[in-house]
Amino acid sequence: MELLATAIDNTNRAIGKVVSWLALAMVLVQFGVVVARYVFGVGNLWAQESLVYMHGFLFMLAAAYTLSEDGHVRVDIIYRDASIRYRAWVNLLGSIFLLIPVSIIIVTTSWSYVASSWRILESSREASGIPAVFLLKTAIPATGMLLAAQGVTIIIRSALVLSGHRLPPVEPTVEPIKGA
Repeated sequence: MELLATAIDNTNRAIGKVVSWLALAMVLVQFGVVVARYVFGVGNLWAQESLVYMHGFLFMLAAAYTLSEDGHVRVDIIYRDASIRYRAWVNLLGSIFLLIPVSIIIVTTSWSYVASSWRILESSREASGIPAVFLLKTAIPATGMLLAAQGVTIIIRSALVLSGHRLPPVEPTVEPIKGA
């Protein structure tokens, strides 16, 4: 089971690290759009729409990565000082009763919406826009699937902790700020 959890973690981390580069791409494209418009008086709808696509892909596909790194927002007044077993119970129950069901709802409710977009190969409403809205919409059920998979990992690891297994410490992928 730990092997499955590690495989899911590695997949979500790999996806998260790849799409995190979209943040830099967004800054560069936005800079280019501003320079083109205000310096050269030229607008480019394709570039402007690409910002929407990059933003959507970044936040949708990196959600499971953020969850794998325990970087999501949480009111942790009690959680941060709680024992490992208490945290495991919170994570287990939260994943079973909230994360997995919501992920399933995201996938099932978006499926026909995305399928109809694929059926017509939906494109931008603008004539010179990006002709791939169907790809952007695909990120919706993909996010649900990635979050559900990460929920399985959380359930496995929580169950291992509750059954008395010691988990290796998770090494953060981001170094803490020194002196903070």
